Amino acid sequence: MQHFPQGSFRFFALDVETANRQRGSICQLGVACVRPDGQIETWSSHVDPQTDDWSCTRIHGITGADVAGAPLFCDVLDLLEETLSDHVIYQHSGFDKSAVAAACREYQRDPPEWDWRDSVLVARKAWPELKRNGGHGLASLKQYLGLSFRHHDAGEDARAAAEVVLRAEAVFSG
Repeated sequence: MQHFPQGSFRFFALDVETANRQRGSICQLGVACVRPDGQIETWSSHVDPQTDDWSCTRIHGITGADVAGAPLFCDVLDLLEETLSDHVIYQHSGFDKSAVAAACREYQRDPPEWDWRDSVLVARKAWPELKRNGGHGLASLKQYLGLSFRHHDAGEDARAAAEVVLRAEAVFSG
């Protein structure tokens, strides 16, 4: 598993990809770590969801072979739980928090008590003109804001969510 960035952070953005329609089937987890100066360091890891159902491979391209030997969700959560506590954690929609909670249930763990926020809500406030013009999903914001990322990669999507928040902060402060 890749070394998680260390140091001081303002907030994090987290994204997951799932193997199938079961929210707890997390097969990749990405975190964008935003430093006080706005610099973003991205961390991601494949996760072995211990499933034979890979029906979402068509969306993200991750297969069972890709996660062979990868850590289990509980191992990744052990790495992240303390570091992310006491910080705001952005997700782009409610999916990621619900997927983490579902995976915790599968491992009979309490979900982390992180301060979850939704970057979709931030984007709606910053760019209300998108309401009937493409919406506030990452694909639409990618085009509207000129972001560069590979959609449906957990690390890249987490970074994009963090960039949305940072750009929205600039709108609100400007």
